[in-house]
Amino acid sequence: MMAAHSSRLIDRLPAVRGEYEENVTLADMSWFRVGGPAEVLFRPADEADLAQFLRQRPADVPLTVLGVCSNVLVRDGGIDGVVIRLGQGFAGVEVAGPHIRAGAGLPNVSLALSARDAAITGFEFLRGVPGTVGGSLRMNAGAYGREMADLVVHVTAIDGAGELHSLALGEMGYGYRQCSVPADWIFVSALMRGEPGDRDRISRRMDEISAERAFSQPVRSRTGGSTFKNPPPEAAGGKRAWELIEQAGCRGLTVGGAMVSEQHCNFLINGGAATAGDLEALGEEVRRRVCAACGVELEWEIRIIGRPA
Repeated sequence: MMAAHSSRLIDRLPAVRGEYEENVTLADMSWFRVGGPAEVLFRPADEADLAQFLRQRPADVPLTVLGVCSNVLVRDGGIDGVVIRLGQGFAGVEVAGPHIRAGAGLPNVSLALSARDAAITGFEFLRGVPGTVGGSLRMNAGAYGREMADLVVHVTAIDGAGELHSLALGEMGYGYRQCSVPADWIFVSALMRGEPGDRDRISRRMDEISAERAFSQPVRSRTGGSTFKNPPPEAAGGKRAWELIEQAGCRGLTVGGAMVSEQHCNFLINGGAATAGDLEALGEEVRRRVCAACGVELEWEIRIIGRPA
């Protein structure tokens, strides 16, 4: 007798040393606390486990890589295919002189603290950047006058076929909040360089950044960080995204349970009952109003993924 064919995606996936889990609610991971389930969530054990999975996975299975979901909006219908989340096997950090090698799953704040403890300056800005090293490498994250391109020496990535690549800074194609590395390549680690510094001075600067962020941003709310990229100065008369949003009268604007922050209007907030649909609709309404009032097309900085409900 022939065995019954299984329609479950998990039964088609290769054996791994990490963990598979079906129908995982991604709202529990998202900083917005919204979003539908992952069809399958894969937590690879380490770099070799991830590479083997990529080599052996069915070619028709879509892949999505997530970190701590600090700058991501997962739609209410969830994500089809396999969601890859890099965990402890990708959170290592090694210091050698002014160089730091960090895994892509390492939180940015942990990288900043490791640099402080080793008296290496240049990493302080990461105290104010939510998320992990991998996501920051992908979007060239920055704040307080610094960005990842100022730190990177080279990056290690695995492509969609499971092959390992080492990319020098010049091969990253960095620009403002972007890089040109193919979207299906997964960053697994990076070698970065700072400068020798004074530990107490570094610590004071990090405390200043933390205090400034708490004063100016809704850090205690269910939010996803900066919502829109700052437009090119020539396109907006030098105005930043939040200034355009305020000029368009969007501070405090609501859609369903979603609201534009009163504290910093380039942040969207889940007031407690918002759906991902509310948040996306609110962001699109802000874009529409800014375009009508200021003639500027704001570009999402938050990554929006998955299916609508």
